[in-house]
Amino acid sequence: MPQPQKVAVIGVGETPFRSHNPEKTYVELAQDATRLALDDAGMSPDDVDTVVYSMAPTEFMGVNDADKWAVDSIWATGKPFMRVHTGGATGGSAFHAAYANIASGQFRTCLVVGADRIAETPDAQHVLNLIWDRFYEQDFALNTVTMTALMAQRYMHLRGMTEEQAARVVVRSRRNAMNNPFAHLKGEITVGDVMSSRMISTPFKLFDICPRSSGAAAVVLASQDVAAERCSHPAFVQGIGAIANTVFMGDRVGSTADCEIGVFGELTIAARECFAQAGVSNPMRDIQVAELYDPFSFMQFPMMEALGFCQPGEATRLSDEGAFDMNGALPINPSGGTLCTNPIGVTGLVRMADAALQVMGKAGAMQVPNVRRAVATAVGGSAQFFAVTVLGTEPV
Repeated sequence: MPQPQKVAVIGVGETPFRSHNPEKTYVELAQDATRLALDDAGMSPDDVDTVVYSMAPTEFMGVNDADKWAVDSIWATGKPFMRVHTGGATGGSAFHAAYANIASGQFRTCLVVGADRIAETPDAQHVLNLIWDRFYEQDFALNTVTMTALMAQRYMHLRGMTEEQAARVVVRSRRNAMNNPFAHLKGEITVGDVMSSRMISTPFKLFDICPRSSGAAAVVLASQDVAAERCSHPAFVQGIGAIANTVFMGDRVGSTADCEIGVFGELTIAARECFAQAGVSNPMRDIQVAELYDPFSFMQFPMMEALGFCQPGEATRLSDEGAFDMNGALPINPSGGTLCTNPIGVTGLVRMADAALQVMGKAGAMQVPNVRRAVATAVGGSAQFFAVTVLGTEPV
């Protein structure tokens, strides 16, 4: 019988993210990220035992099941292959599947890769509206923007967040992204710029919302013995946790803390399992950097509270005081995060890649000093799927 194995990230690849990539086909983007990750790991395609494909709705590209089209281009022919899809959480879930492939002892190496071209549909939000119940919810015009605006309103009601405090997250994210060569949106903006941008869905203005990004990402995972051979500073997977909840938002309003929309109690449950595996008892002490899935400005606050970095209602104050800045107590999203780059099918994988780079000491201008552990999250569906991962410099 195969024996359980420790697992590490040994290679990372990302393409530049932008609204359109007209010079590349979908599969060429996936191939570029694959090649970059393999080169980073010092591997050839023949060294990959199995492949996990990270892919959210294919309607964005008008190509049905584009993962099938990609198999040849990412050198997956003749190998075990699976596609994972949990909406925005897809990249995090795909990473967990890749981890399980190796941790089980079944394989020694696994490539997890994906790409997205969201801007190829004229209305991505109309596509996303189709997840809702046809008779009770679609006419309400729910989509990822309007549903999350309702969550933000609920968080504001429960925790007292102001729109200006959310705007400061955007300012920090865009500033951080200036150090990221692959980020989609970046630049020096002000709280006033965010507040004066066009209203989309209260309380969200245009700058409170992530872009529609096209691009690809890939990560190579390996068993501990392979990592020792090929990588001087691997990022070990120290813990994982995930959870699902109902798609129906109404069933999560005013109910138990595990279900209440806007405060992400589900993430607390997933993090509890993840942190126990990783030996994290005090997140603010034990973790040095966070790559959070934050496609909307308010989301960092309930995530930090749900992960246990601070008490409920404290995240806004800590943010105002600079605790989450690059030189603060816990830098959040040195890459700029999802607010700056959102290729939905691989956004969670980008969070994993950027967290791994921090642990490996290869984040360049984004590097936080002395990172021993990093946490990455991913969220999908109607904020119903949550994935959390801790990476560290040592196996546990």
